[in-house]
Amino acid sequence: MIAAAPPPDEHERLALLRELDLLDTPAELVFDRVVRLASRLLEVPMAAFSLIDAERQWFKSRVGIEAGETQRADAFCAHTLLQDEPLVVPVARHDPRFADNPLVAGAPAIRFYAGVPVRSSAGPALGALCAIDVVPRQLDAEQKAVLVDLAAIIMREVQYRERLAAARSRLQHSDAVLDASEARFRAVFEIASVGIALTTPDGRWISINRALSELLGYTADELQGRGFADVTHEDDRAEDAALMGRLARGEIDALRRQKRYLRRDGSPVWVEVDVKRKRDPAGRPEYDVSVIKDIHAQKLAEEELARLHADLERRVEARTRELGEREEELRSVIDNANDAYISLDRKGRVTAWNRQAEQTFGWSAKEALGRPLEALIIPAELSGAHRDGMQLYLRTGTSRILDRRVELPALRRDGSRLTVEVRIRRHEVRGEPVFSAFLHDVTLRRQRDAQREYENDLLTGLQNRRALMEALPLAQARADRGQGRLGLLFIDLDGFKAVNDQLGHDGGDALLRAIAERLRQAVRRTDSVFRLAGDEFTVLLADLAGGLVDAHRVGRKLVEAVSLPVQLCGATVRVGASIGIAVQAPGQAPTPEELIKEADHWMYEAKKSGRGCVLPLPPAPQQG
Repeated sequence: MIAAAPPPDEHERLALLRELDLLDTPAELVFDRVVRLASRLLEVPMAAFSLIDAERQWFKSRVGIEAGETQRADAFCAHTLLQDEPLVVPVARHDPRFADNPLVAGAPAIRFYAGVPVRSSAGPALGALCAIDVVPRQLDAEQKAVLVDLAAIIMREVQYRERLAAARSRLQHSDAVLDASEARFRAVFEIASVGIALTTPDGRWISINRALSELLGYTADELQGRGFADVTHEDDRAEDAALMGRLARGEIDALRRQKRYLRRDGSPVWVEVDVKRKRDPAGRPEYDVSVIKDIHAQKLAEEELARLHADLERRVEARTRELGEREEELRSVIDNANDAYISLDRKGRVTAWNRQAEQTFGWSAKEALGRPLEALIIPAELSGAHRDGMQLYLRTGTSRILDRRVELPALRRDGSRLTVEVRIRRHEVRGEPVFSAFLHDVTLRRQRDAQREYENDLLTGLQNRRALMEALPLAQARADRGQGRLGLLFIDLDGFKAVNDQLGHDGGDALLRAIAERLRQAVRRTDSVFRLAGDEFTVLLADLAGGLVDAHRVGRKLVEAVSLPVQLCGATVRVGASIGIAVQAPGQAPTPEELIKEADHWMYEAKKSGRGCVLPLPPAPQQG
C-alpha cells in the first residue's frame, strides 16, 4: 500500500478545516441529499463526503458505509486531495497504491473508487465526494460529469461557509476592538462579501452594509425606513416573530435560520440569517448583529435535486414494474434462443438450462438443474481445470475466459464429443456472483475449417492440387451438361530458380505469394486458380464461349501480369511464365488426368519455344 503524501499546503488546509466547524458535527440535509443522489445516479452501494483530518478521514455524510471515520493512511480520498481532476480507480486490486489496502483486503472490500476533490475558496482541498463499489467497473464521461457536478454543489456550500466564517471572524475581532478602532470596524463592515446589519432589539436598523443593500436592491437610506419584517416574505414572518420573541425573553442569545426576503422589485431571494444579540455589562440587550448570506442558488439547486430525487424514485418504481413485466419475456427469449444458455451459481451448480441446451447436450432441464457443470458437459480431462478456474476467480477476481469468446471441447449425454464457442459473463444477484454462459455448437464449422485447410495451399492461400482434383470433374460434368467449353491453363514460372537462389527461400516464398495474387486478380470470379507445387499453377476457366481463342487471350493476359517487376527485399526482380492450354469442347469427355496431361504437354512445348509463350496457338482467322 502507498499512503498519500500530505499536500504542500497541509498546515493552511488543516487550519481552515477547523475554522469551518465541519468536523465531528451532526449530519446535514444539504450534504446528505447530494451523497444519496451520487449513490443513486452512479448506481454504487457506497458514497460519501469525507474530510481529511491530520490523522484520520471523517465522513460528514455517508451512504452504505458503517464506519464514521478511517485512518488517513488508508483513505483513498487522501490521494484525491492531490488531484486536479477526478481520481478514478477501476480495479483497486490491480492498483499498486491500493492493492493491499486494509479497506480492499478487508471490509468493506473496495474494488472501485471515484472521487472529486472539494476545495476551499483559497484553493486547498478539504475533502472529497466519492463513489465506491465492491466490484470493478468504469465510469463513462456522463457519469464522471455527474460526479463533478454533485461535488460542485458541496464545494459551493463549503465555500459559502468559508466566507461566512471569515465574516464572523472579522465581526468578532471588530467587536473586541470596537472602542479602540471604530474605523477598522467600519472597513470590515463595508467590504464584507456577505450582508451585515446592526439592529435595535425591536428590529429597527441601526446600520446596513453595502453587500446587504445590493442583495435587496435598496439603498441604505431606503432601508433605514424599514425593518427586517418589511422585507421578509409573508410566509416566513410568523416563524421570524416566534424566534425573535424567544431572543427577547432571553431563552436564546443567537439564532440561525433560512428564510426568504423580498427584493425591491418584489422577487424573492433565499438567505441564511445568523443573528447574535449583544448585551451590556449589566446583561441588558443593546443591539443585534445579523449576518445574511445569499443562498438562493443553493436553494434552487436543492429544489432541483429534490425534484430529480423524486423523479429518480418514480423512475426506479416504474423500472421495477417494467422489470417484473419483462421477466417473463426475458425468460421466454432465453428459453427460445438459438444458443444453449446455462447459468451457474458460485459453486458451479446449474441454475438455468434452456431448451437449446437440452437439444445440444441431451440433458433435460429437470436433470441438469442443481448439478455441477463438470458432471454434465465437461470432459474428464478438463474438469479439474474448470473447478480450479472457478476457485481462482472467486479468490482473486481474475479469469482467463470471462467476457471472452473461446472454443472448448464438450460432451453430450451419450458421451459423444462436440466443440462449443462459449461466452461467459459474471453479474451479481442479491450480493452473490452468478455466471451466465451462452454456448454455440461449432463442430460443423470446425470441420469445414479443417476441410478448407486440407484443400488450401498454406503459402499462397490458393487452392491446392487436391482441391483441383475434386473441382475439375465437377466442372467438366457441368460444362458437358450445358454443352459449353472448359479451359485449363498450366503455368510454369520462367526464371524463378534464379530469384530463389539470389534472395533465398524467404524471398522465393514472397515472390510466389505476389504471383499468386496477380493470377487471382487477373481472372474472373467464376474462374479458379490453383497452386500445384513449387512454381507451377493452374487456372480453371469456366464457360469458355470462344474456346481456344478465349483461353489463349487469358493466357497472354496472365503472362503480362506475371512479367511485371516485383519489389522484394530492396531489389526489383522479374520472372516470366510459360503456359499450356487444354480445352474440353462439347461432346468430348477426357478424364481430369488427361486434361491436365494435355495442358502440361503444351506448357513444356511453350518453354521449348522460348518461354513467355502460350501454346497451342489458336487457328488463324478465315480470310473472307
